[in-house]
Amino acid sequence: MTDRVYFDWNATAPLRPEARSAMLAALDAVGNPSSVHAEGRLARRLIEQAREQVAALVSGEPRNVTFTSGGTEANMLALTPSLQAAGAGRRLLVSAIEHPSVLAGGRFSAAAVERLAVTADGTIDLSALAKRLAAADERPALVSLMLANNETGVVQPVSEVAELVHAADAVLHVDAVQAVGRIPCDINALGADLLTVSGHKIGAPKGVGALIRRGGALPEALIKGGGQERGLRAGTENVAGIAGFGAAAAAARRALEADSARMAQLRARLEGKLKAVSPDVVIFGAAAQRVPNTTLFAVPGLKAETAVIAFDLEGVAVSSGAACSSGKVQPSHVLAAMGVSPALAQGAIRVSLGPETTESAVDRLIDAWIKVSGALLKARQGIAA
Repeated sequence: MTDRVYFDWNATAPLRPEARSAMLAALDAVGNPSSVHAEGRLARRLIEQAREQVAALVSGEPRNVTFTSGGTEANMLALTPSLQAAGAGRRLLVSAIEHPSVLAGGRFSAAAVERLAVTADGTIDLSALAKRLAAADERPALVSLMLANNETGVVQPVSEVAELVHAADAVLHVDAVQAVGRIPCDINALGADLLTVSGHKIGAPKGVGALIRRGGALPEALIKGGGQERGLRAGTENVAGIAGFGAAAAAARRALEADSARMAQLRARLEGKLKAVSPDVVIFGAAAQRVPNTTLFAVPGLKAETAVIAFDLEGVAVSSGAACSSGKVQPSHVLAAMGVSPALAQGAIRVSLGPETTESAVDRLIDAWIKVSGALLKARQGIAA
């Protein structure tokens, strides 16, 4: 498999060496972190060190970090109508391009969840949000908006949304899973009351994430039992996974500026070559601000499912959309919300880069695209004939 190139970092990132080392060391910590003896205190120190590292990645307070099994659980923990800082309303507003775990509404009833429109470039419609927040009917308790979309990479105007939300005495939850480690992410500058991060997107192991709080927004515990995670998430902590998460967060923070600049250059190279090979290519969200590692594109007449398989046979790993939707033969809800036609949306291919991506890997992807697109178009023309 060493001759393959990987372009699916938005689905999951390879384990960072720093995370691997931290996990191996943590596996030798035999104590339960809730125990008071020396072995337990050692395990507790590993968790608290990671809490500081994850908090630093988003300029948050360590005491406000609650470790979870991943981004989906963190979203579920955040999306509750019983938030102590919420106003009188008990409704949830979400953008139409959110991750499925947010679109599902968490612990809000289905009838209490409203979807907000986005513009053609994939950003939330601020005027529609302002109008809904000012409506005289039942006001929302919570608004949930991702910082960067997992399919298009489009960055949302979160700080502007925060002003509108707080003026309406509501709480703002931000899913920052696809943003941390790729662009600066400051929970205070964003104005987020609750913020979700996931370890395996930044080179930590799969199965660990966190919900980070700011101010007085305090959700009701989702998993109840013992008093772990300050009463917000019962159960003995995943010490090795959390230690790996902390190490990955520290590494991502140190390399953020350099990695972001390099990925932006590589994406520009990729998109320039795509346009040269396929002049009719459509790059979704290209007119908006995007995280520097993501390109979602389509060529009219090509189907993504067939193209992804053909890429795989060429030793190139790309995606036809979000990994959480794999196996589902249906149009992207993100592109549908942006007004993209189903015929074009079915050809959308996501290429996501990471810190280890090289120029030669990009060039190899383009070489594969020349073969894949040419073969698929010839096959389609043959069928049409």
